[in-house]
Amino acid sequence: MLIGKRVRLERVSDRNTKKTIIVPLTHGARMGPIEGIRDVQNVIDVVSLAGANAIVLNKGIIHRAHRGRGRDIGLVIHLTGGGRDSHKVVVCSVEEAVRVGADAVRARLIVGGEYESLMLETLGSISKAAMDWGMPLLVTVQLLSEDEGFEEALARGARTAAELGADIISIPHPGSEEALRTILESTPAPVIIKGGEKVDRPREILQLVYSAIHAGAHGVSVGRNVFQHEKPGNMVKAISSIVHHAYTVDRAMEVLKEEALTSSVFGPPIW
Repeated sequence: MLIGKRVRLERVSDRNTKKTIIVPLTHGARMGPIEGIRDVQNVIDVVSLAGANAIVLNKGIIHRAHRGRGRDIGLVIHLTGGGRDSHKVVVCSVEEAVRVGADAVRARLIVGGEYESLMLETLGSISKAAMDWGMPLLVTVQLLSEDEGFEEALARGARTAAELGADIISIPHPGSEEALRTILESTPAPVIIKGGEKVDRPREILQLVYSAIHAGAHGVSVGRNVFQHEKPGNMVKAISSIVHHAYTVDRAMEVLKEEALTSSVFGPPIW
């Protein structure tokens, strides 16, 4: 592995546990200024303080989101976008990500549907550029296919992402630890589990995180279940307690009862 890629990978994971908590904040490009990310600077400060290892942003918001203070946090730039159909296009290049100081880039791979071949072509091009620049590549697997079972499609998507050069692969939880272990065993790259749609009960997301880590996942990627929680910082801290400190779900739930973590601890911006 190129030294540049190794250095960058260490910025998006915990050097001691070798695991990661990633908070994607790219929803605005698809869903608009939804609750929780209207003030993106504030949520970045909060999740950084709480112990997230990396955030995912779209390129155009970097100049407004750069913090210049507080705890370091890894920066992942999202490269693909599009509507709710199966066709995602490139909206940012690896070179652009390098210029804005990214530690990694992220692309989406949709498995199934009429555009799967185009998605593979796009991912192949992104992977080549990432390899050329020594830039870690995170691939998020999304399923559309109805022609194969959920677990089989998920395993195929994860393996495909690895075969095309992904350094970290993000997938939805297959539903059981046994199924997840099977996917992990057949995927020659670290796998993290997505938080998915917003859930009503915080315990559900903490149970998902615990199941993922217990099965051997490299970490988690949780967006709406963090930034739309009433205490986003506490939710990140609770997730971190499971991922990095081996807390049980019951112990992690106690973190949610603590006083809310806020960005006021940082004081006013320095610029």
